[in-house]
Amino acid sequence: MQQAPKKLVFENGRTFYGTGFGADVQRVCEVVFNTSMVGYQEIYSDSSYNQQMVCMTYPLIGNYGMAAEDYESRAATIGGMIVREYNDSLANFRAAKTLGEEMEDAGIPGIQGVDTRSITRMIRSEGSMRAILCPAALPNDEALRLARETPLPHNQVASVSCKKRWHVRATGMRYNVAAIDCGIKLGIINGLAQRHCNVTVLPYTTTAAEVAALAPHGVLISNGPGNPEDVQPVIALVRELQGKVPVFGICIGHQLIALANGAKTYKLKFGHRGGNHPVRDERTGKIVITSQNHSYAVDAESLAGTGLALTHTNLLDGTVEGIENAAQQLFSVQYHPESKPGPQGSAYLFDQFIANMAAYKAAGRQMQ
Repeated sequence: MQQAPKKLVFENGRTFYGTGFGADVQRVCEVVFNTSMVGYQEIYSDSSYNQQMVCMTYPLIGNYGMAAEDYESRAATIGGMIVREYNDSLANFRAAKTLGEEMEDAGIPGIQGVDTRSITRMIRSEGSMRAILCPAALPNDEALRLARETPLPHNQVASVSCKKRWHVRATGMRYNVAAIDCGIKLGIINGLAQRHCNVTVLPYTTTAAEVAALAPHGVLISNGPGNPEDVQPVIALVRELQGKVPVFGICIGHQLIALANGAKTYKLKFGHRGGNHPVRDERTGKIVITSQNHSYAVDAESLAGTGLALTHTNLLDGTVEGIENAAQQLFSVQYHPESKPGPQGSAYLFDQFIANMAAYKAAGRQMQ
């Protein structure tokens, strides 16, 4: 059911009017944009969007509903959704509820009928910024004050990481993987399980001794939200683990591996979000189209002297997309090899992780 008129007031003073859907609540968030043409359910349920409001550039959202099999987390923590046109027809035999119903149940607001193209161009030009989604009747002066004075969240991984370990068992198990949950996507876990890996998902505060007690053949440092410099427990963990067991990092996991080795990270002007980013593998020259979702990047110049080699480069802006220390069986990528939503050309990275674990297992090695 369509709600009363709403508006978005950005901290630069720009105002956009529309109507609400989802939860009828007021909220201030950082606004980012996503260029994917499909996959709004995976975006909605991706913990890397924790407390961010996402402007979808594709104009029609909601038209195939929400399917139980397509969630990327157990509970959505996205701040809100901004769309050009919302449609709540369930034109999908797998759909169990509408996007609006899901958002209402989860307490997440949305706004439709706004000029998403204009919002995207503004963010691309001026950078990501805060905005308030509020009733249209709220005075603009008050809305602008709230948008400017509400602080952005910190240490967001702490709010999305699991509180206790949980397990996924694979058919024909060959390898045990310890996955450090910084906001892990279920698609990553499924990608490992499909390759015969039992996965134990662990809180971000897990110690090296606790990981060693599981006798894993490999450790995954997952995707997640926010500033990687806030996630000191995982930075310390990587320093203790690398060289002792194969390690694979994805998204913020990639940034945390870089920080653990002495490299630096920085915040991008408007981030990378969507399934259409070309990335070149510097080892082979092969170019793949990738799915991405992040606000921070690894500083390329800071890799010098860290022992980390550049393996992948973003062809749109030259940012670092992959690094490795082959001698330590340590590697990471900024983008998502499971690509939900998005292209499937990067699944070979899972196979690289499997190959490292196979060599580790064949050598009879074990974490001490």
